[in-house]
Amino acid sequence: MPQTVSTIMTGRTQRAALAIALLLSGFGGASALFAQDGRRLDGIAHVALRVGDVARSRAFYKTLGWEQAFEFNDEQGTTVSYVKVNDRQYIELCRRDKPSEPIGFMHICLETSDLDRLSAAYAAVGLTPTESKKGRAGNVLFNLRDPAGQVVEYTQYLAGSLHSNARGKFKSEARLSDHMISVVVRAKDIDAEKAFFVGKLGFSGSGYGLSVAGKPDETIEIQPLVAGAGPEISFAADPKWVVGELKKRGLEVKLDGAVAEVCDPDGTIIRFTGGAK
Repeated sequence: MPQTVSTIMTGRTQRAALAIALLLSGFGGASALFAQDGRRLDGIAHVALRVGDVARSRAFYKTLGWEQAFEFNDEQGTTVSYVKVNDRQYIELCRRDKPSEPIGFMHICLETSDLDRLSAAYAAVGLTPTESKKGRAGNVLFNLRDPAGQVVEYTQYLAGSLHSNARGKFKSEARLSDHMISVVVRAKDIDAEKAFFVGKLGFSGSGYGLSVAGKPDETIEIQPLVAGAGPEISFAADPKWVVGELKKRGLEVKLDGAVAEVCDPDGTIIRFTGGAK
């Protein structure tokens, strides 16, 4: 059977061809819809946090019901612990190796089912994704930089990767939530940050809580860069139920209206809001 053009074109050639086609189209009519569709995502894959003590942080998140699925090590111990929220979402706890390395938020990672398609769509709107590479966990990745210079990471889960092999496992009945729904991203210029996420990445929203392109129930919340302000991550769960559970587990928790809050050992604010787990 003769090969089709789409079969023959792969990798960089396919990305370049799509980018050229989108640019020549001027993003008018059906092409605008195609460009938007090309930037669709499967949601938030993980948040990476630099922590002062990996073991202590891992124990804290286990108290919330989230278990480590796997880790990477060196001669000094654990370098990164992958704490599982659900089959596609994780919290990465990264060891602080130098006093000069700041504790707290490192980057957010967004998931796509087609990294080549996404890279081409971003190139078509003037972005310059890094070359896609296979990471240690066995998935492919590329990065962008936002206007503030912060890394925005993208991943496509592959069969046989550590994440894929963990599917259906490490799902404790003690989990307070199985859905990460929002992450705060801080920037000095929040209007420039919003323009980047909306205009370039295809997110949507009228305020500073922006829905992930293709995954409207997960959001990025843009907030001003304030000295001393730590990371903030939100999860879906009944806040009143969470308060009761956390008190049983010996943690201090605050209920503020429809939101329950607890802080991890390094000051990251973990929020529970909504209804279902």
